[in-house]
Amino acid sequence: MTFHPMQGKTLLALAAALALAACASTPPPKEQLAVANSAVDQAASNAADAPAELASARDKLTRANAAMAAKDYVAARQLADQAAADAALAQAKARSARSDRALTELRESIQALQTQLNRS
Repeated sequence: MTFHPMQGKTLLALAAALALAACASTPPPKEQLAVANSAVDQAASNAADAPAELASARDKLTRANAAMAAKDYVAARQLADQAAADAALAQAKARSARSDRALTELRESIQALQTQLNRS
């Protein structure tokens, strides 16, 4: 099957139009950005023990907002989802650190009680 040069240009133009239509049909990820904003805000208030993860979440949220402003909705959605995941990780790490400290305190208390019992 051979194509006339004009047919090739027509096919190329059609493919380009379809690609642009696909990009244009991607809806703005407003819900994902709202979820990410909420997750980052929540992590910021109780994830002080996970500064690197919190910083990563904030960075990705900033980049998601920039992508949204540039109407790059695919990137905005991906970055918003990543920001929410990083915020959840920050909270989990912070909870783990608090649990580790509580466990250490409990062990120290048990050790002190054992020492007192041994003296008696």
